[in-house]
Amino acid sequence: MRTSRTSITALIDLKFCAVTSRYQFPQRGTTVTSKKEEQDKVDQQTKQALKHDQFVDTTQHGLEWASENRRSVIATSAIVLAAILVVVGGFLIYNSRANQASVAFGAAMQAYQTPLAAPGQPVPAGVKTYASPTERAKAANDLFMGVADKYSMTPDGKVARYFGGLTYMEEGQNGPAESTLKQVAGGWNGDLAALAKLSLAQLYRQTGRDSQAMDIYNELTAKPTTTVPSGLAQLQLAELYQAQGKPELAKKIYAQLKDKDAKGAAGTLAAQKLNPAPAGPAGQ
Repeated sequence: MRTSRTSITALIDLKFCAVTSRYQFPQRGTTVTSKKEEQDKVDQQTKQALKHDQFVDTTQHGLEWASENRRSVIATSAIVLAAILVVVGGFLIYNSRANQASVAFGAAMQAYQTPLAAPGQPVPAGVKTYASPTERAKAANDLFMGVADKYSMTPDGKVARYFGGLTYMEEGQNGPAESTLKQVAGGWNGDLAALAKLSLAQLYRQTGRDSQAMDIYNELTAKPTTTVPSGLAQLQLAELYQAQGKPELAKKIYAQLKDKDAKGAAGTLAAQKLNPAPAGPAGQ
């Protein structure tokens, strides 16, 4: 009887061990796979947690900085906004004044181009005229200088000052003409400055200051511009030599221009100066 019980007990223990082994200790391959999957899951969760923590830290840091520097941020934003408004407003104002200057300059040019008519000469109805170049120059000068003074920062205002200098010359007001043209000649616009210098040279010649005129011609020759090419300045210098009774110096310049700019306007004029057309028969 005892032996039977012992056998039964042993059999129960074997079954228990088999059941326990089946559910607690699976096969080796199955156990490795489960551990790997669990490890991957843990790693993924860890990475997500780290990313979340970094995002939270960054956001929290940004909020703390914004809170601490709120006044500074608001002040800086206000300054930037004000600067933008100033730039935009200035641009709009400049455009408006530039348009006004263009209209005013057009009116001055119209006066400068008004036809001349001697007293008593028939004139079509509604056509405005001036009796002399001096009268016309004075009327135009008032308009040009008005534009130049009121709209001095606009392109039309700067050109108007140049024409103001020219009309002063036509009026015979050499002092105002010289000071006005010098102001334009010292400007940043090289093309307009060159025109003013060329007019200054003419004024110097008219007032007996040939040496100053020669200096300007040589300067314009060395630094040509679109408005005053080198050839034009050299032609003016040659004419000055001719007027001074120095034809050989004038011919030397003409010969150089003829060879250097044979097909250009300056070279053509120089060739004509060297070989003037014969005068026609008397009485023609």
